[in-house]
Amino acid sequence: MADRIRVIIMGAAGRDFHNFNVFFRDNPDYEVVAFTAAQIPNIEGRRYPPELAGPLYPEGIPIHPEEELPELIRRFRVDRVVFAYSDVSHEYVMHRASIAHAAGADFWLMGPRATQLKSRKPVVSIGAVRTGSGKSPTTRRVARLLRELGWRPVIVRHPMPYGDLRKQVVQRFASFEDLDRYECTIEEREEYEPHLANGFIVYAGVDYERILRAAEEEGDLILWDGGNNDFPFFVPDLHIVVADPHRPGHELRYHPGEANLRMADVVVINKIDTASPEAIHQVRENVRQVNPRAVLIEAAMPIFVEEPNAIRGRRVLVVEDGPTLTHGEMAYGAGVVAARRFGAAEILDPRPYAVGSIQEVYQRYPQTGPVLPAMGYGAAQIRELEETINRAPCDLVLTATPVDLTRILRVRHPVLRVRYEIQEIGRPTLADVLMERLGRGPQPPDSGAGRN
Repeated sequence: MADRIRVIIMGAAGRDFHNFNVFFRDNPDYEVVAFTAAQIPNIEGRRYPPELAGPLYPEGIPIHPEEELPELIRRFRVDRVVFAYSDVSHEYVMHRASIAHAAGADFWLMGPRATQLKSRKPVVSIGAVRTGSGKSPTTRRVARLLRELGWRPVIVRHPMPYGDLRKQVVQRFASFEDLDRYECTIEEREEYEPHLANGFIVYAGVDYERILRAAEEEGDLILWDGGNNDFPFFVPDLHIVVADPHRPGHELRYHPGEANLRMADVVVINKIDTASPEAIHQVRENVRQVNPRAVLIEAAMPIFVEEPNAIRGRRVLVVEDGPTLTHGEMAYGAGVVAARRFGAAEILDPRPYAVGSIQEVYQRYPQTGPVLPAMGYGAAQIRELEETINRAPCDLVLTATPVDLTRILRVRHPVLRVRYEIQEIGRPTLADVLMERLGRGPQPPDSGAGRN
């Protein structure tokens, strides 16, 4: 066999594995000598198992910390470094390219044609220009609308395999009990639980060819629920991308969010109820500049609290969605908005009470304000999150994550949830676009459709 091209894939336990599975796994021209891991705590030090890596990799593939990249390139005489994670600035990507080049390797960004799978069923994909733009509530809204139109969507979520990869090849979630059975992290529960509450089946895992084929057997349409600001793993028939005017300009400065924006059939400019008119105008003009063919939809993301009077005059600890605050680079989210709107006497700064890895999160992401990110990438971190909450001298814990934390944590304080959903303003609406592009779902033979 001729010398194979030696490759390192830089990732974060998501697209890196997908790119390997669809392009490199059975490709005799390449040898993937290592993965590197970033963004997500405690995912390095593992091994991509031989059961998933295929016959060319009988020992599997080691996963190293990204900080070791230059040394790994030299040790393994690497020819090519593949960058395969998301929600990072263009400058950040090119710094990694410079590190690879300085160590002697090529630097590669793989695009949709090389990595997307084709479904036998229609695919609607939801993506975003940044984490925290409102992609998840948009996905929930689209799922409900598709059901109203007569479709039976099955939701496939962007990967979050942070545990034992051999147990996460194909995961099917149909009930809350499945979340426990798969030992889901808080981050996974945040994405899956609301869909399950709405009566939808969710697939996720590691091998998206197998996941796609299983999902196709259960529904007549695949709804891709994207992660971070990555572009979809499946070829979409309709690609909806959410933009955030709270971070105007980010839609053109982050990878691969800008690619998502340029590929979009529909762009939802979200949060117009809380963003400034100037910021909304800037995002609108940037969309028109790079993708004038896209349908523009404007939307608000109102918040709902069951007992808003419970907030007034209280000393409140706000718990926000973790990734929105960390690599999403936002200082606060819907929880702070609710605390201010409903008259909290004080938003307690949790940083003096943080323990273990929660302290490390504040050090790594100093832009995070006086709020607590709902970090829970493993059992130990979930315990540290629980301890941090219980140490805080507050009157009320205000949680603005999509998951019910009381299912997971034992909290000694009263807990009140903040919910948020997307709401289109004006026309066109998401329903208008779905009806125009997809029409109504297949009607069963005995439905009476078309009868007099």
